[in-house]
Amino acid sequence: MSQVVESRRLTTLDIARRKADGGKIVALTACHAQMARLIDPHCDIVLVGDSLGMVMHGLDSTLPVTLDMMILQAQAVMRGTARALVVVDMPFGSYEASREQAFTSAARILKETGAGAVKLEGGAHLAETVAFLTRRGVPVMGHVGLTPQSIHTMGGFRVQGKGPDAPRLLLEDARAISEAGAFAIVLEGIVEPVARAIASAPEVTAATIGIGASPFCDGQILVLEDMLGLSERIPKFVRPFGRLRDEIDAAVRTYADEVRSGRFPEEAHTYGERRGPPQE
Repeated sequence: MSQVVESRRLTTLDIARRKADGGKIVALTACHAQMARLIDPHCDIVLVGDSLGMVMHGLDSTLPVTLDMMILQAQAVMRGTARALVVVDMPFGSYEASREQAFTSAARILKETGAGAVKLEGGAHLAETVAFLTRRGVPVMGHVGLTPQSIHTMGGFRVQGKGPDAPRLLLEDARAISEAGAFAIVLEGIVEPVARAIASAPEVTAATIGIGASPFCDGQILVLEDMLGLSERIPKFVRPFGRLRDEIDAAVRTYADEVRSGRFPEEAHTYGERRGPPQE
């Protein structure tokens, strides 16, 4: 008789309970196992974001990222985590053509990675797709506001929510995605009063996760490399909680100097003739 092993990971139901209880949801991105292992104890959600195209591969945008790239990095993040709910971005071109295409892509992500949910970008026009996925057992996180996969139609990375109709349209987007069954919605790059109105709207029952939005969201997410101070350009909405770029530069400079001067390696870092492991 087979035994059911209870997972130690957080689930989408845990995220919903956190919202209901009024607790803040902590989320960060990760794209390889080592970093995922470091942030896992502190995060409720680890997002394998398509921002990996920029931070790992040096691309100018997220648009060239493929489904294979997302799956490969999500597999690594899953190996590096044990607690957080892992959510995987569906890359551009993997879900827009039809509901059926979206399900095929999402099913492949979940089956090949073991992740707990997928994320897709878009508002009311994608509500039918979100409903199609959730009815078929695919947990979905939405993403409205500044959607990087739409930068060409948006005219670049522009703050959303300005203009007479923008607040109403953004609220309609969030409400439609929430009513379609999304367990959470990322609100990105939205002027604070509009993001606050969305986060507090009773009809938006999904947990709201802000990035450049409002402290009134149910949680916050940042790109890990931005938060650690590794990125060359830090967006306005990011507070660098570390300065690892400077520390890495200093460490590598010292290493290079010591190799060139012959100070490294020293005897303590080499193996002698005696058998057995090196002495501490």
